[in-house]
Amino acid sequence: MSAHVVATAGHVDHGKSTLVRALTGMEPDRWAEERRRGLTIDLGYAWTTLPSGRDVAFVDVPGHERFLGNMLAGLGPAPVVCFVVAVDEGWQAQSGDHRDAVAALGIERGVVVLTRADRAPGRTGAVLAQVRAELAGTGLHDAPAVTVSALEGTGLAELRTALDDVLARAPAPAAGRLRLWVDRSFTITGSGTVVTGTLTAGALRQGDRLQLLGHDGPRPVVVRGLHSRNEPHTSLDPFTRVAVNLRGLSASDVRRGDALTTPDAWPVTDVLDVRRGTGPALTDTAEHLVVHAGTAAVPARLSPFDDDHARLVLDRPLPLVLGDRVVLRDPGSRSVLGGAQVLDADPPALRRRGDRARRAARLAGLDARGDVLVEVARRGAVPAQHLHRLGLLPAGDTAPPADVRVLGDWWVHAPVLDSWTRRLRTAVDELHSRDPLAAGLSRGAARDLLALPDAVLVDPVVRGAGLEQDGGHIRSPQHRGGLGPHEAAVLELERRLGAEPFRSPEADDLAALRLGARELAAAERTGRLLRLGDGVVLLPTAPALAMRELSRLPQPFTTSQARQSLGTTRRVAIPLLEHLDARGWTRRVDAGHRTVVR
Repeated sequence: MSAHVVATAGHVDHGKSTLVRALTGMEPDRWAEERRRGLTIDLGYAWTTLPSGRDVAFVDVPGHERFLGNMLAGLGPAPVVCFVVAVDEGWQAQSGDHRDAVAALGIERGVVVLTRADRAPGRTGAVLAQVRAELAGTGLHDAPAVTVSALEGTGLAELRTALDDVLARAPAPAAGRLRLWVDRSFTITGSGTVVTGTLTAGALRQGDRLQLLGHDGPRPVVVRGLHSRNEPHTSLDPFTRVAVNLRGLSASDVRRGDALTTPDAWPVTDVLDVRRGTGPALTDTAEHLVVHAGTAAVPARLSPFDDDHARLVLDRPLPLVLGDRVVLRDPGSRSVLGGAQVLDADPPALRRRGDRARRAARLAGLDARGDVLVEVARRGAVPAQHLHRLGLLPAGDTAPPADVRVLGDWWVHAPVLDSWTRRLRTAVDELHSRDPLAAGLSRGAARDLLALPDAVLVDPVVRGAGLEQDGGHIRSPQHRGGLGPHEAAVLELERRLGAEPFRSPEADDLAALRLGARELAAAERTGRLLRLGDGVVLLPTAPALAMRELSRLPQPFTTSQARQSLGTTRRVAIPLLEHLDARGWTRRVDAGHRTVVR
């Protein structure tokens, strides 16, 4: 089930709460003090059904400058706004603050509502012209305008129709991963902890296992139950006002500004590279700011690259991605400084001289929608999951750009892959030339040489380089291993074994031939010799020759009978028989007998 969410905006005492009350028949002010003072302090909530049957929930925000943080928490996740200006007073100071917040957040859909028309009926045209002028340059400049009197009830039908039209043209909400910014938490007796918020991305299901990204770090939670507009649901889709009953934590563990998310689906970052959207040049902006994102308000340090691009270092990490809008506020002021858009939620470290200038140029050339090729080229190789997490790959998009190669779960920049394969071939060839007896380059050495970010990349890089692997070593297919100065000794050993196939040389014989373990291993890799346990060395043809003799014996046969048939010693017979067992050519019948498997 889904609905639409609309936030109010406008100067204090211009009738926002009265308007919501008239549209919904509900009291949006939740606190007794608010109703006593006639002043909205915190966020209020109400809902109704429009003439089309479309459900809509309202988030009523405070207008007073002292509660600017609360107002931004209400506007932050809202996709549509009712911008309220009273006809009898016209545009006021906090009207400008709310306009700046709407512009900073990039909200482009809404309705301008001129309230209290009954108090100054002759001023409607002038006030509307003033509002249009003040909203110039924002997404609400051409928004439909409706004049109402909540007390007399005039204009409410027209306002409902205007809202219906705006909401009908609103884009579909984001599917896939869930992100719910929490705007309040409380405890219900018998149910436990409940959090509320505006669901803007992903779907909620009863029983979902989610991650709460809170002030004290991430923690797993389970959705015990769901409500929307005071009705229980088993599932909810965006855009919707939701109340989520959580299992696994107390209400004191959750605060406004925390977020419920799909586990491991969002980058959780405290460093952002951003582009100025509204407000003064970033080089003229204070270093220490408060950054508002969703319902969160986090102290931050601003480090500008140029007038339009900067790095923000947050006091605590938030789940933010490419394209997200944030509001910048001076902590010593009650007004909005401006807004910025996230260009990179996982930016590179800046360590070398000239890095800042190069980063400014790179950011200036970036599209606000992101460039996956730029990100892959910067890193060399990136897991596709990380690209999805950063918002660079839409859900289901698996087609890489032309200069990107897909290696399993990794996206690799083609020039980087070419460099890896070229360097690996060179290293293997140099090893073969330097040490013909070497088994090849170990996998670990190859990964270290190329500085591969993950061991799973070794195999595709080896294949791409036209190399092969054997026993955990990488070698050239053309290299079958020369024996160099040991060639004559191996030839002599082959001659002896050719005459007596089952008379393995003793250790002294091998030492006299200067054939140690390394030389024998090289000869075995080239198919010249076969090494068995206990230092037994034979020709590779020995097992087949042995089977010919053993097949002639009465079945089953003993080890002693096999030794006599082969004309060898127990030192050779036992490991040779075990080798034949392992191949499945012979089989043990009992402790003292074997039989040939036919």
